[in-house]
Amino acid sequence: MRPALLLLTPLLLAACGDKPAPGWTGYAEAELVYIAPPVAGRLSELAVRSGEAVAAGQALFALDATPELAADAEAQARAQSARAQALDTDKGRRAPELAVTRAQLDQARAAERLAASDLARQQQLLTQGFVARARVDDATTTLAQARARVGELEAALQVAQLPARDDERSAARALAEAAQSGRAQTAWRVEQKRQNAPVAARVQDVFMRPGEWVAAGQPVLALLPPANRKARFYVPQSAVGGLRLDAAVSLHCDGCGAPIPARISFIANGPEYTPPVIYSNQQRDKLVFLVEARPVKTEDAERLHPGQPLDVTR
Repeated sequence: MRPALLLLTPLLLAACGDKPAPGWTGYAEAELVYIAPPVAGRLSELAVRSGEAVAAGQALFALDATPELAADAEAQARAQSARAQALDTDKGRRAPELAVTRAQLDQARAAERLAASDLARQQQLLTQGFVARARVDDATTTLAQARARVGELEAALQVAQLPARDDERSAARALAEAAQSGRAQTAWRVEQKRQNAPVAARVQDVFMRPGEWVAAGQPVLALLPPANRKARFYVPQSAVGGLRLDAAVSLHCDGCGAPIPARISFIANGPEYTPPVIYSNQQRDKLVFLVEARPVKTEDAERLHPGQPLDVTR
């Protein structure tokens, strides 16, 4: 018996010296991205389903945009009208209108020449004593009227070639800008009726179905990007002091294959006495700290499923 005990003693001592690697238990968790339209409407198109992988920019769903399209067409017409009016204030009158004024000016100048010729003839006749002084006065008045008419039409022609007054032009441009802003608002509402995936992700859940009314800000579906998968585990107060942010850990789960390399991304400032979810029957310390770790590689993150039990080792 004694020789056998002597042989077993080294083996027992060696076994006692091999302590298991420190580890903790936890679970996989996800930070979902809820996709909600900022405007209300009836869901007319659902382009994805739960569990489907989507690429960044891929169409997810669309709301009925009939009212917004009509409002956008009206706003676009208003903007075009205001813009045309603003441009019109920068121009003079049209060429045919200017041609009418020029023709009237030519007639007035011809009348002026005729009045000047008549005045000269009446003055000569007055000198010869063939007409009375009143005839010369009448001819003088007629010439003055003809010259005034010429001056009037010359001024009218000059004004017709000028743009509108500065204040009027400023008001027209302001109206055009306001109309363009209104059109931008309606165009934005039309655009928001269609929502695309902001990042590459997997559709975690779909909350609405085509035909249902979606309120503004109400999520239609939830996405789970790979970078938003993480491990949550609880570390006893006796071990939390040895952990640091970005420290490397390994995640183990049933059916996951090789361990998943991860880095600690969060360490709670305060302790907890009762973790909300814990997969362990051998929790010894009552005082624990919440720690989170994220997989280093995107492809490894896909192996984690929310709620999945995990073993974490250093």
